[in-house]
Amino acid sequence: MLVAGYDLDMSYITDRLLAMSFPAERMRAMYRNPLWQVKTVLDMRHPGAYRVYNLCAEESYNPSHFHGHVEVFPFDDNHVPPLSMIKIFCESVYSWLSNDPQNIAVVHCMAGKGRTGLMVCAYLVYSGMSADEALQLYANRRTINNEGVSIPSQRRYVGYWSKLLTFPMVNGPPSVTLPRPTKRELRRIRLYDTVNINSVFFVVAELQEVSGQLYRPSVEVARGCCRQIKHGHHRASSPRYYLSFVNSDSEEDNYERETPRYVVQMDTESSAIYQKTCLDYYFDKPLQVTGDLRVIFYEKMIGGRLFYVCFNTAFIRSSLLQFSLRDLDKVGSRGKSICGSDFCLELLFGPANAVPNTKLES
Repeated sequence: MLVAGYDLDMSYITDRLLAMSFPAERMRAMYRNPLWQVKTVLDMRHPGAYRVYNLCAEESYNPSHFHGHVEVFPFDDNHVPPLSMIKIFCESVYSWLSNDPQNIAVVHCMAGKGRTGLMVCAYLVYSGMSADEALQLYANRRTINNEGVSIPSQRRYVGYWSKLLTFPMVNGPPSVTLPRPTKRELRRIRLYDTVNINSVFFVVAELQEVSGQLYRPSVEVARGCCRQIKHGHHRASSPRYYLSFVNSDSEEDNYERETPRYVVQMDTESSAIYQKTCLDYYFDKPLQVTGDLRVIFYEKMIGGRLFYVCFNTAFIRSSLLQFSLRDLDKVGSRGKSICGSDFCLELLFGPANAVPNTKLES
């Protein structure tokens, strides 16, 4: 955008939401927005009426450059924030914009595309748009190629967020019901229909809360290697029995919530796994996971990342979570080269909040 003779990477998504790349200093200012130019433009166009929202976990600046009107909501580049952070962000932007009809919110990450798009779209949804409408508006206003938020997991989280909102009958902000932490047991990882590769390494990581700070680091909870299934050598699974508890606040579910149900969880197999090359990993002891997860796949244990996926365990609706190639993040040429035409990532889980019944298993 050309403003007052400055060619800056910034876009008005609405009259009151401005998205931009990082306001940089020194050498970085040669290929990012020079901070002093951003400050000049904002002071000229919106004097005393702007607040800057920095989404970068990797970079910061002195808030005094923008008269102290800076808030930081940090999360990792090309990844997703916890849903609780999206809630605090939207409530802050809503409060600021409600204070004065002249106020605007300026949102940025590093490139001003993915993380910025996720959070701007989350606020547009908070303002009453559907997830699809918000993503399309951002794509139209922010990017020339109309891609907008291109990372599937970031788009997925905009969809998650839209499911948590309940709008009032009269004017006002929606109420937000954050999902309860949902424990799941990850039992198997399968890459279905792979080519040109015999094994793939993986790392499972959780976003873990740190007391006193918004940023949640990604902490590794497991790693392993998916290897090729050979006919007659796949893992045979006997039934596992669980005590399953259902989380719900409705009166009709009180009995179901308070009374455990026996659930038979069978890892069924069929001849379909022999029709394509499959890479499998079974957890000898099911991996307990909760909340925001990231599963990253590598050609080698050190380096050679192929792709990854982010999701929240509260939104798993069945025991089998499946992702096609277009659902995965940052799939490069090498990642594409190992995927057949029917490629699918499958994650097999036990029942939600299940407690293994050792008496029945013994």
